[in-house]
Amino acid sequence: MSIYRVLEKLESYVHEGTWLPAGYRVLSEERLIEFVEKIRASLPEEVGRAKVIARDQERVLRAAQEKAEAIVEQAQSKHEELVEGSVLVQRAQTTAEAVLRDAEERARRVRDGADQYAAGVLAEMEARLGNALGAVRKGRETLERAKPSAAAPVRPLADAAAQNKRAAFDLQTAEETAALESV
Repeated sequence: MSIYRVLEKLESYVHEGTWLPAGYRVLSEERLIEFVEKIRASLPEEVGRAKVIARDQERVLRAAQEKAEAIVEQAQSKHEELVEGSVLVQRAQTTAEAVLRDAEERARRVRDGADQYAAGVLAEMEARLGNALGAVRKGRETLERAKPSAAAPVRPLADAAAQNKRAAFDLQTAEETAALESV
């Protein structure tokens, strides 16, 4: 179920609540918690993936750093073995530096990619949650506008009953008139 559908159901449930004096509604705590759980379950799986990427980012960086250190150590040991010729020493140093730069560049790209992905997912979530928050605010504003003013007496049930009685009387009169006209 999409998060928007759950929010629509929640809004509908709020509108169906029982009115109390002073403009309050009675809503079931269990039902509200159920809606919150459904919203949580409907969150996009990208949020979970972003968490995994953020966790894995440090692991990948550590592994790259360890590999770079291992390569540097390897280069140093080779350096000691090849001290005899300066050309060989220079090549080893150059290779070690290139490998270190490559490892650092790969680590930077992984970090940047993870940061960009996480930023995109968070921006999308922010937009979705902003839309949902706007819908909730709109619903609350509608509820605020629907509250009766303190100066006017609150008689919605009496007025509704009077309207229903009047409508029933009008209907009965119309039926009797139609019956008399057909005779």
